[in-house]
Amino acid sequence: MDMPVNPVWQQHLFLGSWQSGKGEQVDVMEPATGDVISQLKAATPADVDRAATIANEAQKQWIAVPFDQKAEILRKAATLLKERADEINGWNTRECGSIGPKADWELQATYEQAQMAAALPMQPSGEIFPSNMPGKRNYWKRVPIGTVGVIAPWNFPILLAMRSVFPALAMGNCVILKPDPKSSICGGVLMAQVLEDAGLPKGVFHVLPGGPEVGQALVEHSLVKMISFTGSTAVGKKIGETCGRMLKKAALELGGNNAQVVLEDANLDIASSCGAWGSFLHQGQICMQTGRHLVHCSVADEYIERLATRAGNLAYGNPAQEQVHLGPLINEVQAKRVEDIVNRSVEMGARIVVGGKRNGNYYEATVIADVTPDMPVFSEEVFGPIAPVMTFDSDESACALVNESPYGLAAAIHSGSTERALKIANRIQVGMVHINDQTVNNEFQVPFGGMGSSGNSGRFGGPANIEEFTTSQWVSVMEEGIQYPF
Repeated sequence: MDMPVNPVWQQHLFLGSWQSGKGEQVDVMEPATGDVISQLKAATPADVDRAATIANEAQKQWIAVPFDQKAEILRKAATLLKERADEINGWNTRECGSIGPKADWELQATYEQAQMAAALPMQPSGEIFPSNMPGKRNYWKRVPIGTVGVIAPWNFPILLAMRSVFPALAMGNCVILKPDPKSSICGGVLMAQVLEDAGLPKGVFHVLPGGPEVGQALVEHSLVKMISFTGSTAVGKKIGETCGRMLKKAALELGGNNAQVVLEDANLDIASSCGAWGSFLHQGQICMQTGRHLVHCSVADEYIERLATRAGNLAYGNPAQEQVHLGPLINEVQAKRVEDIVNRSVEMGARIVVGGKRNGNYYEATVIADVTPDMPVFSEEVFGPIAPVMTFDSDESACALVNESPYGLAAAIHSGSTERALKIANRIQVGMVHINDQTVNNEFQVPFGGMGSSGNSGRFGGPANIEEFTTSQWVSVMEEGIQYPF
């Protein structure tokens, strides 16, 4: 798709309320080629203040919009996502290095999130509790938080933004979205256009592309009552500290170093397929990526052989120009980081079975054997197409290896006995466990979140969104007042 430089993007950054940012002109780069494919104006902290002020006023009207009208806007947004699939997917491919199937899947998952969110406004919003005082009624209900700040990453920029934006809007909040500078068009500007064209009132949703200073201003603004952040653990901890001081709600979905456990009774063909998908999908740039392959020593050689065969069959290249399995890593900095982690691990004794080479922003699908826990390829979140394999000899040692990581996002367990796998699942400290499947799982109706350094147990998905994007209020009613002793 030919997408030339388009300076009018800046007109959509602040959904009907802001026509020009005060920040610098930012080039939008294509990681596959290094070309500039568009430009936009970055936001500034002053723009955050203006957005928060406008949203604070707009929320008073938005909360009063009937539930069926909110739902209709979200359903219309879902329809527009499908109608504009070619444009959105084209930008996802060129801006983020996504291959076609990944872009298709992300858009479908975002569509499902919109449909799910459309059902939220009609759900019960509270309960009635009894009272020990005659004639008194106690109503406990969920109410909107106010303005929600959403800070989204570049790897799945549409889904990981809108899984917070859609339900937050559905529950009566206004939203300020700060997309990552590397994905501000597909993950921000195009979404603003969708919601605007779906009929969302002006001032309810704002898109502010920018760097860390914009994110910090959003987190620290007193009119922004909640932050939903998806990104690195290091940044998430800083956001959590700030929100804690301000008594501000924070939903933090952070990094992961997810393990796939392969027991000796597993179907190795299925396990290696799941392992390849979990490690190499989107060049491994996924928080739920299979970052550690823990394989029983009795089947490790066969598993490594099967996994290496799958990796060796994967081609990389420019997904906008050819059909490939792997696109580029997001930029040269990340590509060099992956290369460094692999090289340091090899120096410590790891063995590259297949792959292991970088070509610009591209990195080959790589399988590494003879891995030990002290190697960076095992202990760090690599965020690249790397599959490190380590062996174990008992269920106890497998559980210990999984729990050794400070991260606790996802895990997969492969076994011919689901009962045995469930026992292991009960012993590992992660937010999501998938038996005889891979670690990269997402279903819009199921609550999603991690433990430990992977997050603060905030949950996205299905009914969890009602609690996540609201606060509670107790209202008691007496038909006649009480005469107290004084």
